[in-house]
Amino acid sequence: MERPGESRPVTVSDVQELVRRKDELEAQIRACYELLESQKGVGMNGPLVDAEGFPRDDIDLYQVRTARHNIICLQNDHKALMKQVEEALHQLHAREKEKHARDEAEALAEAMSQSQSLPQPFARVNAVTPGSPASVSGLQVDDEIVEFGSVNVNNFQNLQNIATVVQHSEGL
Repeated sequence: MERPGESRPVTVSDVQELVRRKDELEAQIRACYELLESQKGVGMNGPLVDAEGFPRDDIDLYQVRTARHNIICLQNDHKALMKQVEEALHQLHAREKEKHARDEAEALAEAMSQSQSLPQPFARVNAVTPGSPASVSGLQVDDEIVEFGSVNVNNFQNLQNIATVVQHSEGL
């Protein structure tokens, strides 16, 4: 809800204030309609003159005309206020949508940077013999190997590379 000379973002409390004002207007409109109903149910369109064209003496004409006028004015105010509520809600939701899109883009960028920084596996474990050093160290079937000693995705050619690392490590 932008006011003249002011361009701050709409907040939830701004919308709540508009809704509170709308509720007050609706209560005033209801009170005016109740007044019209208390005047022999004359309403907004009931005649104010009798069959002979004289003002009705069974209703308070001043109250009826004032209530009708107030209803029309309040309905115009209500319409303008509802337009403000609509605009405020559009601004509020548009800002939230932009924020959500930014958050998603940031999360995606972060996920992409993390996935690029993770080392790529060069082998997958198909079997682990019970009691073997691999089993004792916690290696399991379908684990992915990203580095074994000096062997990684950049220099791995075949399993002989791993055997060579193991041979050079024996006895250390």
